[in-house]
Amino acid sequence: MKHNRRNFIQLSTLAAAPVLAGSSATAATNRQPNILLIVTDQQHADAIAALGNPHLTTPALDKLVKNGMSFRRSYTTNPVCSPARSSIFTGRTSSETGVYVNGITIRADIPNIGQWLGANGGYDCVYAGKWHLKKSYDDNIPGFRVLHTGIGGLGTVCDTAVSMSCASYILSRPKQTKPFFMVAAFMQPHDICEWLRHNTTVPDEFPYPSIRNDLPPLPDNFEFDRTEPQEISSRRNKIEGVKGNWTKEHWRYYRWSYYRHIEQLDGEVGRLLDALRMKQLDSNTLVIFTSDHGEGMGHHQMVRKSTPYDEAARVPMVVRLPGKVRQGADEKQKLVSGLDITPTICDYAGVKPPPHQRGFSMRPLLEGRPMPWRSHLVFEHNGDTGRTILTDHHKYSVYRKDPTGLLFDLKSDPLETRNLASDPAHADTIRRHRELIKAWEKSLDLDTERMPETAGWARKLA
Repeated sequence: MKHNRRNFIQLSTLAAAPVLAGSSATAATNRQPNILLIVTDQQHADAIAALGNPHLTTPALDKLVKNGMSFRRSYTTNPVCSPARSSIFTGRTSSETGVYVNGITIRADIPNIGQWLGANGGYDCVYAGKWHLKKSYDDNIPGFRVLHTGIGGLGTVCDTAVSMSCASYILSRPKQTKPFFMVAAFMQPHDICEWLRHNTTVPDEFPYPSIRNDLPPLPDNFEFDRTEPQEISSRRNKIEGVKGNWTKEHWRYYRWSYYRHIEQLDGEVGRLLDALRMKQLDSNTLVIFTSDHGEGMGHHQMVRKSTPYDEAARVPMVVRLPGKVRQGADEKQKLVSGLDITPTICDYAGVKPPPHQRGFSMRPLLEGRPMPWRSHLVFEHNGDTGRTILTDHHKYSVYRKDPTGLLFDLKSDPLETRNLASDPAHADTIRRHRELIKAWEKSLDLDTERMPETAGWARKLA
């Protein structure tokens, strides 16, 4: 379906899409919480010590986990920076926002959450750090007052500037003022990309012998099923570990280095949480912590993003609001998505979400109220050429231009090491999953102007 161009003023008058039963969006009140959305770049979902990882130290993130609720089956909408961010800030899929690759602006008739809360919720909407829609660092973000754009492309430099500008805003606010919605968008642990570029060649001698005994082990799914789509195998053949013929020790060194980038990030997050506490705002501030996409970290001998494997597609999701959100809750079954962030923010802000939301408010889950929830979740990948669906038992990936798919039995093979897509015994399972993807695809208002081949999905799934 081809979309119609409308401006934001027109959109704000439309009736919003319904939320799941049990949601509590109401008219805005004077008791609206402040909202802090923290978005990291390229964070592996399990790269938090409190979630059971013994190979790093993350005191700030551990406090969020301890005092909030964590979701273990939280997925990006598209494991690439700009597409994922377009969904986080709109509640729409990347094929709808038109941001199917990096460096594209959100479709003009779809408001971002800053525009929406500013116009409908009375919030002071501020932003600091990476935007990446279109430019990575932009001082003109629709709907937001930009506190700091970040400095260059390295988190080691720009993230401190981001956290300090956010902390300064929090600490300098008058007591009696309207609530704030703040986005703190950090670059780390994305700096691992620079580490990879500088470490393609394995040195003759290990560079830091003193840390050799501290190197984390290789992941249990370091080896992988070779019957994977060419879209994945061709990407693997171009990465540093394969091109540089890394030793297993060097793969472990890369994993060790990645965790150090996470620890740098943790310090910046701690600065924000400390500012809330010092200003006595932590009891009335909803904090949502997530990432745009994951990181390969040597699983399936992959690095970075863009694949449907869990390491690239699954992301952290931790939410805290004292007195409302369950403390220390660890949700391991419910499927949540970057699509759920905008409707959740709107629910707590007391405003209807923007029209045509594809996600749902997580508030009932966060507060422990029984409610129906999604039985499956679809995300996009490889620009607009890949689709993956997750259900309770299976994960199925299909590509528009590649005859080879992926099917994993998540109960018997949670590490995704045995591809069952070519096994005739699973033909019915594949058929059912393709039908679910097809139905999901038909429900979307696709940006066919920027992605004219999107309509090809109906033919592919028939």
